[in-house]
This record gives sequence, C-alpha cells and structure tokens, in this order.
Amino acid sequence: MNRRDALTTVALAGVAVAASLESAAAETAPVNSALERIKRTGVLRVAVLVGQEPYFHKDLSTGQWSGACIDMANDIAAKLSAKIEVVESTWGNQILDLQGDKVDIAFAVNPTPERALVIDFSTPILVHSFTVITRKGFAKPSTWQEINKPEVKIAIDIGSTHDLIARRYCPKANILGFKTRDEAILAVATGRADCNVSLAVLAVTTLKKNPALGELVIPRPLLTLPTNMGIRAEPDRRYKDFLSAWADYNRSMGQTREWMLKGFASLGLTAEDIPAEVQF
Repeated sequence: MNRRDALTTVALAGVAVAASLESAAAETAPVNSALERIKRTGVLRVAVLVGQEPYFHKDLSTGQWSGACIDMANDIAAKLSAKIEVVESTWGNQILDLQGDKVDIAFAVNPTPERALVIDFSTPILVHSFTVITRKGFAKPSTWQEINKPEVKIAIDIGSTHDLIARRYCPKANILGFKTRDEAILAVATGRADCNVSLAVLAVTTLKKNPALGELVIPRPLLTLPTNMGIRAEPDRRYKDFLSAWADYNRSMGQTREWMLKGFASLGLTAEDIPAEVQF
C-alpha cells in the first residue's frame, strides 16, 4: 500500500468512527427530557398559584400573572430561548402536576424526603422560617408547645408543608384541614380556628391583605426550610444542573432578593416589613 492509499484508508476509518459515534449519540440522546421538550417547543410550562403573593399574583380583571416567581420564570425561559405558559395549580397539586408531566417547573417547593422519592429539586432559591398567624384575641404563643394542645384549633391547607409542620410539632392540637390556604386563613379570620401555620414569606403578605387577623408569631424553636424549584425526576441531569446553577448565581448576585422585594412592593410592603428570619 502506498502512502496516498494509507492516508485515504486512515481518513475513511476516521469518518466511519465519527459517524458511528454520532449515531450512538443520537440513539442515546434524551429526546423526551424536559430540557429537550422545552427547546423543541419553545415553551416553559410553569405551575402558578392564585393568591400566593409575593410569589404569584393574578389580575382577575385581565387574567395577567405577576409576582417574584413569574419574574424568575421569565428569566429562566429567556435563557432557554422559550416563553412561559402558566398552568394553575395548588400547593397540594403541583407535585402531581410535575409527575403527570403537566408542568416543567414548580416554584417555592420545600424539599422533603417523601417528595424526593417522586420529583427532583434544584438548589434553594431562598431559606425562610415557619410562622403562626393568630386570630384576634388569641394569646400570642412563644413556642410551638404552647399551641400543642387539644383545645387549640390549627387551620392548615391539606398536603402542604404547613400541614406537615403542624402535625409534626403540634400532634395534640385540633388540626383542621382545608383544600386551599385561603380557606384556612378564612377559618382564622372568622374565629373557626385559633391560628394558621404558614411560611413567613406568605404570612407577611397574608396579614397585609387581612387586617381582621391577629398577629404574626415566629415560635421557638425556630424552624427553617429551604424553598427550591421542583422538576420532574428523569435520568437527564442537564435541566436540574442548569436550574441549580441559575438559582445559585441569582441568589449570590442579589437578583433573587430584588425579585422578592419587587413582589412585596406590589403589596405595599418594604424590606423593613420582612422578618429577619426570612433570607433571600
């Protein structure tokens, strides 16, 4: 074999190997992954919750959505050359919506071992504490043990982290479960319940919108929990890694704080109104 033939043979072998590798990559490409679907359709499906400011706010007259998590979703979508599509859900249903492939992302999801068995999470967006919203006239509790009594009625939204915390730390209390958080808050406002367990971010806005309620209390021991983005569990890690990098970057740069304060500002709240235990 002369030198020219040898070079031709090597070149052809290289082309064959490259073609083989390309074919193998195509066969193993996660075509059904969330990231591939978002890129293919140009749509990021986002779980949204009515009346959950500062995360989400729906203008009932126009149907337009706003809030900190909407701003976050738009920024994520822009990075993926996509636009958002909102899918109304609830705190209790958004995990099912992820499992059922109805949405690509759920915001403000608290990671628990049980949830980690069925969905996946990004790194935290922020960390905040659990609080108690009391009805007017109810004695202000300084500890969780003070409301862990049979005569105390605690209103919670079923299936939420509020539900888990109430049952974990107040098992002796009379826990009243409601389908939505608004119904649980209404029970406190009307005196059917003595208090409501709620994350601090939501509790601050709840008191702003409901002057008929009593006080916001942060009982001891201080219970904190990160809030993350939830996604559908899948072998392809690129979408999870992207969201984790996005969350870490925006939190470290202070952008997450700006989005949250903007959401609070729409309700007439300033940074001084936010409990020090709420970190973002």
